[in-house]
Amino acid sequence: MDWMIEVEGLVKKFGHLSAVDGVSFNVPRGEVLGFLGPNGAGKSTTMKMITGFMTPTAGSVRVVGYDVDEHPIAAKAQIGYLPEGAPAYPDMTPISFLNFIADIRGMDSTTRRRRLEYVIANVHLEEVLEQPIDTLSKGFKRRVGLAQAILHDPPVLILDEPTDGLDPNQKHEVRGLIADMAAEKAIVISTHILEEVEAVCSRAMIIADGRIVADGTPGELEQQSPLYNAVLIDSQNDGVAEALSSLAKVARVEELSGGRFRAYPADGQSIVAEIADLVRLQGWSTSRLSVEPPRLDEVFRNITRPDTTTTGDNHGGAA
Repeated sequence: MDWMIEVEGLVKKFGHLSAVDGVSFNVPRGEVLGFLGPNGAGKSTTMKMITGFMTPTAGSVRVVGYDVDEHPIAAKAQIGYLPEGAPAYPDMTPISFLNFIADIRGMDSTTRRRRLEYVIANVHLEEVLEQPIDTLSKGFKRRVGLAQAILHDPPVLILDEPTDGLDPNQKHEVRGLIADMAAEKAIVISTHILEEVEAVCSRAMIIADGRIVADGTPGELEQQSPLYNAVLIDSQNDGVAEALSSLAKVARVEELSGGRFRAYPADGQSIVAEIADLVRLQGWSTSRLSVEPPRLDEVFRNITRPDTTTTGDNHGGAA
């Protein structure tokens, strides 16, 4: 496996507080990892340690084979980092700031010209290139931060809330840009926006209380929802709940208002075909028969509740 990021046993303590508590995972080339968790869970702290911005109390990080602690310059040369808040020099313009970043990265004139053209066009900065960064909107400041992260075309991207402050159209554009870059890079995205995970991430990891409590594809995590493969049916006929409950694959039936029922499957298996057969057999009149859509937000809430995070397993390694 072509591991681009290797995180082993990361710990970060601030006094008696463990902000990150034994986090381990790997990210290969071509994977977009969505890093999820409630505020204070340890996401940003973990990302800062991966980038070498913060020194871990224990554990190690390797980026494209370079140990971040032992070979910091070589490791950081492989990383494009968008930190929270997207800090930049407020008196600079976006074009002067990007040229400054190009100088720091040691880019030659040909590469600089090509990469500047690429990031300006793809992050859509044309209209504000000569405007002081301090006068830009939050969304444009965020885009300047993203532009500097990808300017040197790094193989690893660490993006903390990349679409924070963007309007829906801008979010769509940034997600498209991430998707276009994904095949040749390892990308870690911290986000609170669950639709972003479903839109661009091939893997999702949930962290709570400094520990990994879930790790898998978005589809695999959705399967942990109690509503996974549940079926909604609207019917005014008598005995609907009892008949649904008699099906072997149905774990329980919830009667909702207005003649609506929700049937929950046993072990998450598909039950819609059996319920459709039952409807035909009983001759029921129905105005609705549908499978509940996946609910990643519900899985997130269930996993990160205070009474569930203290016993979660640390699922290290790759999905």
